Amino acid sequence: MIARRRQVAVALAGILTAAAACQAQHHDPKAAGRPAPPAARGFTLVAAGGILPHSAVLDRARFDAGGTGYDFGPMLSGVQPLVSRADLALCHIETPYGDRTGSPFFDSPPEEARALAATGYDSCSTASEHSLDDGPFGIQHTLDTLDSAGVRHAGTARGDAEARTVTLLRAGPAKVAHLAYTADTNGVPLPAGEPWSVNLLDPARILADARNARRAGADVVVVSLRWGTPGQDAPDPQQVALAGELTAARTDGRPDIDLILGTHARTPQAYEKVNGTWVVYGLGDQVTGEMYDNAGTQDPGGNTSTLARFTFVPPVRPGARWEVAKAEFVPQLFDVDAGRVVDVNRAIAQGAELTADRDRIREVVLGRAAAKDGLVMGK
Repeated sequence: MIARRRQVAVALAGILTAAAACQAQHHDPKAAGRPAPPAARGFTLVAAGGILPHSAVLDRARFDAGGTGYDFGPMLSGVQPLVSRADLALCHIETPYGDRTGSPFFDSPPEEARALAATGYDSCSTASEHSLDDGPFGIQHTLDTLDSAGVRHAGTARGDAEARTVTLLRAGPAKVAHLAYTADTNGVPLPAGEPWSVNLLDPARILADARNARRAGADVVVVSLRWGTPGQDAPDPQQVALAGELTAARTDGRPDIDLILGTHARTPQAYEKVNGTWVVYGLGDQVTGEMYDNAGTQDPGGNTSTLARFTFVPPVRPGARWEVAKAEFVPQLFDVDAGRVVDVNRAIAQGAELTADRDRIREVVLGRAAAKDGLVMGK
């Protein structure tokens, strides 16, 4: 493991230099260098897994900031080229923003939001098991911070009206609705009189919200779900059943949901086309500390993840759905020693011995025969 990490660190030197140069040249990571697109073109959407800063991650971010405050930019610079080139980029924030850390409660520094924006993320799901770790204040502070950074959000709310408002995002010529839900809040009850504070996973609610998003003008409806069994790379029966139920729902012959993005398993899980709709059962955590299995053994798989990338094309006729013309996954890992997100394919090209990690990720992601439906490993 130590030898592998040293090889990763060597490869990172070249990768991060190039990524930092790219980031420095683009004040707006979405706009720079793009020609005006034709009106009928499609769009690309990328999605990453959870941001869960354990103490070692926070130590690295503080070191990168020179000991004052926190800087998560260098940590995310390895994924910035992939994220910034997409028309729409989504992430998942596990923890509220605050000034305290420690198990079982987690807070993340608000500087994280600025780094997410600089990396190119447009919207993040905020419904997670930690959403209520700081109570209503944590939700308020988190959403205020994201607003200040220019990052949209879905899954938690500061009031009933906000909870009922659809997060609509522009992606090229399309309007994309981002919805988000969590299976639980780690045993913390919803605040009294504030049932709207966190979106809990309920199939009827999800489908009602998806239909409302269509009425609000959404061309594409994307649902982020925090579900599944931590540490398990196979989707559990509940995930499979819910995926089938949600993707089967249709209104006037058109699917109510166009893409499902899963988090919480802490490790990559399979991608699968269910009832004609792509489901990512688990993206894995993009940023996290060292992970351990139930026996207390370090699990390097817990530091691997994927970046999902889907290319949507316009409907072939009025009233039809936007179709996914290309489905891709990009293998990633979080190097806990260097404190950096690593694009595995780029690191291998730089000489890092990560072929075993890449092959394991690919085996898991393709474990439900997604290759037959066109899923490929991207670069």
